[in-house]
Amino acid sequence: MSLAVTLADVEAAADRLAGVAVETPLLESPALNDQLGARVLIKAETLQRVGAFKFRGAYNRLVQLSPEERRRGVVAFSSGNHAQGVALAARLLDMPAVIVMPSDAPAVKVEATRGYGAEVRSYDRLTESREAIAAEIAAERGAIVVPAFDDPHIIAGQGTVGLELASQAEARGVRLDLALAPVSGGGLLAGLSVALKAHTPATQIWGVEPAGFDDLGQSLAAGRRITIKPPGRSLCDALESPFPGELTFPILQRHLAGAAAVSDAEVAEAMRYAFATLKLVVEPGGAAGLAALLAGHVPTAGRTVGLVLSGGNVDPELFARVIRGEL
Repeated sequence: MSLAVTLADVEAAADRLAGVAVETPLLESPALNDQLGARVLIKAETLQRVGAFKFRGAYNRLVQLSPEERRRGVVAFSSGNHAQGVALAARLLDMPAVIVMPSDAPAVKVEATRGYGAEVRSYDRLTESREAIAAEIAAERGAIVVPAFDDPHIIAGQGTVGLELASQAEARGVRLDLALAPVSGGGLLAGLSVALKAHTPATQIWGVEPAGFDDLGQSLAAGRRITIKPPGRSLCDALESPFPGELTFPILQRHLAGAAAVSDAEVAEAMRYAFATLKLVVEPGGAAGLAALLAGHVPTAGRTVGLVLSGGNVDPELFARVIRGEL
């Protein structure tokens, strides 16, 4: 079975993003290395434009639209980081954008999305369908719907994280034994896995998802896509998809070594660790991989590990509560 995205697609995305997206740094902390007994290379997508990896996929999708499609504009639905990525990409490419966001989305993400020039349409996630709202807007305006993860151009754009990670690790003379990234619908992890497996086939790749939202873990175990019924909300507001993507799952199924689940308490501890030790502000979903390492959910002793911190857009009050140990 052929996959939706190839290494050539990711490399083409890298060419489109050159000079537009930030080639984020690969950081290393002696303190973290000592604590884990491993060498951890941290891909800090918190320092990407819009504060998260999502800009990569959004720009790669929008830059390929025709002049007529650009005139009609785009519509997307997101709780935050995809919203900001699409909003900024649309502004850079001079096209209108409407973003459908839940009314309980973090205020910092809503404000940033509006700040990039997008129109925000709020909805109640319990009583309204974001897909239906986006489809209605698309029908009214002729706008192009930009999916958050289940789109080959989005996946390829996110895959440039893995392309950079492989290149930066090679420049240091190391090969990654293991790589971890947060996962929700799977766009980042699918694209990253395509790039890494092409460059270092022996690298074991793990997805990390919130406990209670372990749809990927269940799907991998079942050998098919599983839709779960979450027990409630997660601290990781960016990782609450109840199912892996139709396009992303076959890629993940082929490339992953496994999926780990982390609790809210473990994520909060990882955020505190990132702030106090790594001197980085990381949002809950972005810290999921670090949480898995610190909690020992993935064996790392003696290994070289690539870790993606996928985003840093956290509500200031929530972040303060986490840092104070109130969550």
